[in-house]
Amino acid sequence: MGVDLLALIMMIIVQLGYAVMNIISKLAMDSGMNPFVHVAYRQLFASVAIAPIAYFSERRIRPQMTLSILFNIFLCSIFGISLNQITYFVGLKNSTPTIACALTNLIPAVTYLLAVPFGIEKLMIRTAAGKAKVVGTILCVGGAMLLSFYHGHNIGIGESSIHWKYADHLSSQNKDNNGSTNAQPNFILGPFLIIVSALSWAIWSIIQTRVSEKYPAPYSSTALMCFMSSIQCVLFAICFDHKPTDWSLRQGIRATSAVYAGIVGTALAYCLMSWCIEKKGPLYVSVFNPLLLVIVAVLSWGLLQDKIYVGTIVGSVLIVVGLYGVLWGKQKELQVIGVVHVDEEEARNEVETKEDHLEELELSAHSIITVDQFPKKN
Repeated sequence: MGVDLLALIMMIIVQLGYAVMNIISKLAMDSGMNPFVHVAYRQLFASVAIAPIAYFSERRIRPQMTLSILFNIFLCSIFGISLNQITYFVGLKNSTPTIACALTNLIPAVTYLLAVPFGIEKLMIRTAAGKAKVVGTILCVGGAMLLSFYHGHNIGIGESSIHWKYADHLSSQNKDNNGSTNAQPNFILGPFLIIVSALSWAIWSIIQTRVSEKYPAPYSSTALMCFMSSIQCVLFAICFDHKPTDWSLRQGIRATSAVYAGIVGTALAYCLMSWCIEKKGPLYVSVFNPLLLVIVAVLSWGLLQDKIYVGTIVGSVLIVVGLYGVLWGKQKELQVIGVVHVDEEEARNEVETKEDHLEELELSAHSIITVDQFPKKN
């Protein structure tokens, strides 16, 4: 099997895994599971799953740990995992899986907005690549605003014939346990928190760049981040939920959601994406993000009977178009940088060749002069 086909299969598996995680996590929280508890369990299971991978795969190449690197990994655990996932899952609880997955496509645009002031990215507004990234960012932000504040009419595409009755059972059971005053989703708070999650992930990506340079052991750094985050999330969850019964995993959907999110949504997904980034580059991985939106939209409509609104469709389209605009601009920028590097390398090689040729000429001239110094025999 070729590398291209294998990378394609792996990325489809990753997106399918994330789609299932969004659906069952939404079901677990609809059943009454506290999102803070869900995130805490996810990090615990992720730490257990990825620690052996990190130990055996990087034990010979793992660099020495310093306080500076450890502090940066600690910051990554806060922004990349704890804050990112807490805001995402609370936002998911107060919205729908389709809206949550649509807004995660903001990450490249938000990262670009943050990277420009720090000098990591250049605006280059006069170039086609710079214009594409700016316009793409504007479309992403506009789509996010539309998706957050405008629903519009319900698109009448009929009811699914494969509706998952278990979802209705969980929802009704939670209402019976908590009474009719059970809190309803907040479709303003939910999208807002998911946008905060995207912002947190963008901050993580900037810090992670420094960590990757100083500590090139991705599995080990991820294991440390998951371990630190598990402690942070457990403490945070305890502050918001003191009831021991709310931490129980006796209900099947809660245990399945927590274990699946930790092992598949974190450990397996990270390993597969790391391999794809190594073989095909980070842009290749980002291109598959809209596939998650499509899969989740179909599953949410088919299994959970989620309604699809005009605002959701239009906002999602704007975000996806903006995403590809940012990625296209980044790809063009990398191609230009690659050409410049190639030209510089060729110029350097040409100079070195000329210098070597000049040295050979000087040696030849020196040899001729030396020979001419000897007296000629008659």
